[in-house]
Amino acid sequence: MDENVDEPPTSTILLDSCHFSQVIFTNVEKYYMPGGDVTCYYTLTKNITPRRKDWVGIFRVGWKTTREYYTFMWAHLPSSLDSNAVLQQEVQFKAYYLPKDDEYYQFCYVDQDGVVRGASVPFQFRAEAEDDILVVTTQGEVEEIEQQNKDLLKENQQLKESCKSLQKQNIDLQEELRKAQEKMKQLEGEVCFLQTESFKLQSALDQQAVELNAVQIDLASIKEKNTNLGKENQELCSGLDSLKGSSEKLELELNSLREENRHLKEQNACRDAELHQLKEQSQSISSEKEQLGNRLKATLDQVDQLQSQVLSQEKEIENLVRIDRDKTEQLEHLEKEKHQLHITLVEQFQSQDLTKKLEEKNHLFQILQRKKDELDEENQLLKQENSDLLRRLSALPDYSSFAAASPMYVQVPPEDTGLVFGNPYASPKTSAENMSSLKKCPWNTASFPEDIEESQYENHVQSHLLECPYCSQIFDGSSKQVYEDHLFCHNLE
Repeated sequence: MDENVDEPPTSTILLDSCHFSQVIFTNVEKYYMPGGDVTCYYTLTKNITPRRKDWVGIFRVGWKTTREYYTFMWAHLPSSLDSNAVLQQEVQFKAYYLPKDDEYYQFCYVDQDGVVRGASVPFQFRAEAEDDILVVTTQGEVEEIEQQNKDLLKENQQLKESCKSLQKQNIDLQEELRKAQEKMKQLEGEVCFLQTESFKLQSALDQQAVELNAVQIDLASIKEKNTNLGKENQELCSGLDSLKGSSEKLELELNSLREENRHLKEQNACRDAELHQLKEQSQSISSEKEQLGNRLKATLDQVDQLQSQVLSQEKEIENLVRIDRDKTEQLEHLEKEKHQLHITLVEQFQSQDLTKKLEEKNHLFQILQRKKDELDEENQLLKQENSDLLRRLSALPDYSSFAAASPMYVQVPPEDTGLVFGNPYASPKTSAENMSSLKKCPWNTASFPEDIEESQYENHVQSHLLECPYCSQIFDGSSKQVYEDHLFCHNLE
C-alpha cells in the first residue's frame, strides 16, 4: 500500500510497553478530505533520538501491534542532532495510498525497533459534517480508548508536575537575580570609593611611570607569547571538534555493527536448530537402513534354506523316477512272461504245475502293481511339496535375484504314449522347451501359461514396481534404496 519498496521494521510489542509522549503530533485535523494529500506535523522531544529507519504510519483505531499499519512514510532525519532541542518535523502522505473508508485512524511514530513513540488523536477521511454523528464502537475499542485516556492523563499529570518543578526553579532563579542586583549596587558603591582612591594614587602612578614602561615591555613580550598560545589553543579546539565528530560517527557505526551481530547470532541459532534436526533425521535413516539390512540378511538365509530344500526334494524326485522306471521295466518284463504263460496255459490247460506257476506270477504281479501305486502316490506328494516350495520362493521379495541363478521347471502334462504306466524313459521337460507357449515377466525369469488371466499377469508385473506418491515416478522394485532416497528428498523439500 506504500510507494516505498522496503517494508518498515515492526514488532509484536503490545500497547503497554509503548511510550506515546516522546513524539507529539500537532495540527491534526478532525477530518481530512478524501482524494487529497495529507501532511502530518509532529514534534520530536529531547527524550527520543531519531534514527534512519524510523517511520510514521497510519493505523486504524483499535490496532494491537505495529504490524497492523495501513500505510507508512519514512521519517526524515532532522538537520540538527542536538539532543536538548525540540525538533519540528513533517511528512506528506499521497492521496493514492490513503484509506478510502470513513473509519477512525491515527498517526503513530514508530522507531526502527518497531516500538511506538507517539500517537495522534483519531481522525477520519471524509468531508466535515455540520451535524453531530453518533460513533458506535465495540466494548474492546472503548476499553482501549479508556486505557489510552488513562495513559494520556498520567502523562498530563507528569507534565504538570514537571511544570511545577520548572516554576519553582524560575522562582529560585528570580530570587538569585534579586540578590545579584543588590550585590551589584554594593559593588557600584565600592567602585565610587575606588575612584576617589584612584585620584590619590595617580600621583603615585606617575612616579611609577618609569617602572611601568619597563613592565610594559615585559608585558608586550608576554602578550606575544599569550597570542601564540591562543592560536595553539584554537588549533587544539578545532582538532577536538573533529575528534568529537569522528567519535560520533564511530559510535553510530558501532551501533549498526551490534545490530548486525545480533541478527547474525539469530540466524546462527536457526541454522544450528536445522542442523540438529537433519542429524536426527540422518540417525533415524541409518537405523532404518540397518534394520532393513538385517531383514534382507534373514531373508537371504531363508531363501538359501528353501533352495537347499528344493535341491534335496529334486534329488529325491530323481531317485523316485529312477526307481519307478526300474519297477516299470520289471512290470513290463512280467507282463511279457504273463502273456507267454497265458499262451502256454491255453496249450497245456490240464497241467497242474503250470496253473500254480500262473497263480504265483499273478500274485507277484499284484504285489508289484501295489508297490508301483505307492511309489506314484509318494512321487505325487513330493511334486506337490516341490510346487509349494516354489510358490513360497516366488512370494519372497528378493526371489527375482535368485531365479536367474537356478533353472525353473514348468510342469507339462504327460504325453499319451499308449503305455499303461507311462513312458519311464521320458525326461522331464524344462521351461525352455515350452517357452513359445508361456508369458515371461519383464523384471525376472518367471514364466506363466498362455491362458493365465491378464489381471493376474499385470498384478505380478506391478509387484516389481514402486511408484512415488509425490511425483508418480516409477522405480524398479530391486532399486529400493534409490526409491527411499527419492522419498527422502521430497521430505526435505
